Amino acid sequence: MDKQAFLETFAGVFEHSPWITEKVWARGLDEQHDTAAGLHQAFCQVIQESGQQAQTDLLRAHPDLAVGIAGKDSLTEASRKEQQGAGLGQCSVEEFSAFQQLNESYRKGFGFPFIMAVKGHQRHDILETFRRRIKSNPDDEFQAALEQVMRIGLFRIESIFN
Repeated sequence: MDKQAFLETFAGVFEHSPWITEKVWARGLDEQHDTAAGLHQAFCQVIQESGQQAQTDLLRAHPDLAVGIAGKDSLTEASRKEQQGAGLGQCSVEEFSAFQQLNESYRKGFGFPFIMAVKGHQRHDILETFRRRIKSNPDDEFQAALEQVMRIGLFRIESIFN
């Protein structure tokens, strides 16, 4: 795959952060990157080495959970599908209100949105995880959010490979 095709194919893997894809390409690709796991590792390495400000910007590029489904936030197509797959579009009034309150509190407390790879989870699981993680200390939660971003990236890369 040439550079343009690679950038077009993988630029959306990490939410509004095509700089990651460009850095992966610039570092060079070889046969170890011919699998989803191998390519994912290259992406993760770029993220891990990018520094705290770039990592924070990456986290801030993510949408709030459930709000975008309700039309109050712009979601990428990938995020919309992931959130719909987790049932976030079918929230009750109470669940939607809980998501709104948690999203606001979380952003105020941590400076970025709550991030969770929602694939394979349903909204009640997500709310439970949200309520637990909002009590985390900032350093632990920053790392947890980065891990979730990388997990989302893996799911998206796997979907491209399949």
